[in-house]
Amino acid sequence: MVNEIYIIDDDESSIAIFRELFIDDKEYKFISVKTEQIDIALKNIPALIVINEDAIDRDVIDVCRKIRKDEDNQITPVIVVSSNASREHRLKVLNESIEYFIKKPVDEGYLYYTVKNLTRLLTINRRMSPLTGLPGNVQIQAELKKRFIKNEEFAVLYLDLDNFKAYNDVYGFLKGDQIIEYTANTIINSIHDYGNGFVGHIGGDDFVAMVSCKNLEKLCQDIIHKFDYGVKKFYKKKDKENGYIEVANRKGIIEKFPLISISIAVVVVDNGRFDNILEIGDVSAQIKHAVKSVMGSSYAIDRRRHQKSKI
Repeated sequence: MVNEIYIIDDDESSIAIFRELFIDDKEYKFISVKTEQIDIALKNIPALIVINEDAIDRDVIDVCRKIRKDEDNQITPVIVVSSNASREHRLKVLNESIEYFIKKPVDEGYLYYTVKNLTRLLTINRRMSPLTGLPGNVQIQAELKKRFIKNEEFAVLYLDLDNFKAYNDVYGFLKGDQIIEYTANTIINSIHDYGNGFVGHIGGDDFVAMVSCKNLEKLCQDIIHKFDYGVKKFYKKKDKENGYIEVANRKGIIEKFPLISISIAVVVVDNGRFDNILEIGDVSAQIKHAVKSVMGSSYAIDRRRHQKSKI
């Protein structure tokens, strides 16, 4: 994963320094941003922002506030580099929820490791699920918005488990957590086998993935094949042979539930099809309802394309 880092300076004097400093770190990409371009730049949600106070024409406090007021960048780390090293000024900057204030002249080694460590911490903190180690709702929405704003053509996979509650009732939450971890690993491994993509954990047994539109059929089939084959190891021999588990409902009546299966609802997001990301969620809900009406693991891909109205 490439970390995009924005260097805010109006004379572009800093970008060469950072590129040279990180010449051997291919996972970092440095982009020079002028203060007049901040609104546009923030839509891309960088991994880190560095402000060279000496090289901007605006008050640094105003710039910091603009960043922190941006909904998508409230947790984006910010470093201010400045020759104004008075204690009063430093505290004033840090009071705007800025992570680091680095005084000039800058120790390049100190700057290098500050950037490295901040991006590492951000990666960890954005992984909201302690169970699966996957990004949670905040990062899922940010990733979806970023791809949508860039007019990328991609597909969103909404994945969840069938009969998971019944399994938890019989086997307990610890065993249920093992299946959630197994599901996450299955999705990740299949997506890596067919290229790259983003995988997030909404919570419980619900997952989201964003991938290219290539090989969607094969990808869904691969996830289902891997999941169905491996999930059986989480069952006792008798339940596995029966193909179902027995659970007493609230009235004490025994009900039979099939083994856990996985449902995948896929929405293809082509350029111009949707006006906003909420519409993607609406369509996915429709597809998900259809998929879950099918017994066993299944998938459905919504490929409807944008139709321009004729006047």
